This record gives sequence, C-alpha cells and structure tokens, in this order.
Amino acid sequence: MSWMFLRDLLSGVNKYSTGIGRIWLAVVFIFRLLVYMVAAEHVWKDEQKEFECNIRQPGCENVCFDYFFPISQVRLWALQLIMVSTPSLLVVLHVAYRQGREKRHRKKLYVSPGTMDGGLWYTYLISLVVKTGFEIGFLVLFYKLYGGFSVPYLMKCDLQPCPNTVDCFVSKPTEKTIFILFLVITSCLCVVLNFTELSFLVLKCFIKCCLQKYSKGLKSSVCDCHNLSYVKCGEVGAPALFQKHHVDSALSTPQRGETQEG
Repeated sequence: MSWMFLRDLLSGVNKYSTGIGRIWLAVVFIFRLLVYMVAAEHVWKDEQKEFECNIRQPGCENVCFDYFFPISQVRLWALQLIMVSTPSLLVVLHVAYRQGREKRHRKKLYVSPGTMDGGLWYTYLISLVVKTGFEIGFLVLFYKLYGGFSVPYLMKCDLQPCPNTVDCFVSKPTEKTIFILFLVITSCLCVVLNFTELSFLVLKCFIKCCLQKYSKGLKSSVCDCHNLSYVKCGEVGAPALFQKHHVDSALSTPQRGETQEG
C-alpha cells in the first residue's frame, strides 16, 4: 500500500483545518503513520512463522494462531489509520464542490471556498464525529479481539487437530506490547483532540450567534429611541413654536393698525 498517497490527501485538509485540527494531523503523521511504516511492520513481519507450539501435530499451530489472532494486529492498526483518516477527505470534497459551483456560474458565490461557514462547517463537524467514532470503535474492537492491550508470552491451546492442551509461544511479546500501548495512547490523544476541536467549534458558533442577537437587539433599541424622540419633537415642540408665532403675529397686527390710523 502506498502510504504516501494517504499523506498527500491529508495534506490537502491541513489548510482548511483549525489549529487543533493541524495538531491532530501532526500526531497522525508522526506518531502513527511514520511509526507504522518505520518500525511496526518489521516487528510483526513474520509473526505466523515465529509462532511456535510445543507439538509437531500438522495443522495445530495454524489453528491455534488463527484462534488467538483472528486478524493480524498490525493489519488492524493499518485499517484503523485508513478509516480514521478518510473522513477528513469530506472537507476537501466539499471545498472542491464549492470551487466547481463557482466555475459553473462564472461568478464569486463565496467569500472563500475554504471558509469554515455554512455547509462546510457542518461537513467539518460530521468528519470530526465520524473520526472520533472510528477511534473509539477500533479501540473497543482491539480489546475484544485480543482480550486486552498486551501480548502474553504463553498461550494454551486445546483445539482440534491438537491431541491435547499444548503451549504456544508468541515471538517478541514485550516489543509488541510496547507498540500496542503506544497505539492505544496515540488513539486516546486523537480522541481528546477531536473532542476538543468539536467543542471549540460549537462554542465559537454559539458565542457568535449570541453576539449577533445582542447587536441586533441593541440596534433595534437605538432605532426605537430615535423614533420616540422624533415623535416627541413633532408632537410637543412644533405646536409650541406655532403658538408662539401666532401670538406674536396677533400682537404685531394692532400695532400696525394704530400706526396707520395715527
């Protein structure tokens, strides 16, 4: 499998992510993908050949290995990396949809196709929820399949065609346990980062909505006060001025008559 292809795809998500999302991406690249490619594949390289039981009964070792390891631990790790990384591509596809829509209409429909608003905001939130679900689901699956997060030295098997209970030994159990614990810790760290980013985006949107409602209410109250003062000036001030002008006119008219008579 070409892990570089997955790396290139996830790199496109980096420019649309928040700061916490970039930290998550760095954790996936450095502490999970890179560790898997450099070390983990070599540790589990010949796990079935190095799985030994203290009996030479044909088929016994194969049956016991299949019972204790229904799926290879390192392959389950690889599947987890793929499933956890895939939801991030929803953001890239949504941005590509926006860009294609602008090209079809031949005009600017968005401030920026990568701006975290509207439908893209919901897509990003959905990707976070799906990633968190995959992380938790794979941790539970890992625990259920192997009975914990450690690799034992000795396993006792009594399955057919084994004639009796035989002792089977796993190669490099301590080294494999260390890598599995490292996998669990990094998965839990990614879950915490996803939950933190999800909470941050929801809280930011809530604060933004509250501020918009407050600003609209403030503007409406200012307009009401302005209209009220205008009405008062029209109802009280204008008649007073009109009455004063009328009295002055009445007083000045007789004076003009007296002057004419004199």
